[in-house]
Amino acid sequence: MKITTKGQVTIPQDIRERLGLLPHTEVEFEVRGNVVVVAKATTGRRGRRIVESLRGRGDVPKTTDEILALTRGDE
Repeated sequence: MKITTKGQVTIPQDIRERLGLLPHTEVEFEVRGNVVVVAKATTGRRGRRIVESLRGRGDVPKTTDEILALTRGDE
């Protein structure tokens, strides 16, 4: 495996799947002697970023109570 001119490396798919490294997953790097360890970041930012990216994008002209009634089957 080689590092690109932009300093990028592709993590093999089987490793990404095994560790749950989805697109936009934050990772951390740790140097241990001559070894670099890559691990999922434990900051929990991914969920917040997803919510922030969806905020204000709803286009259903319903109130929160109406939407909750639909999801509960209370129509």
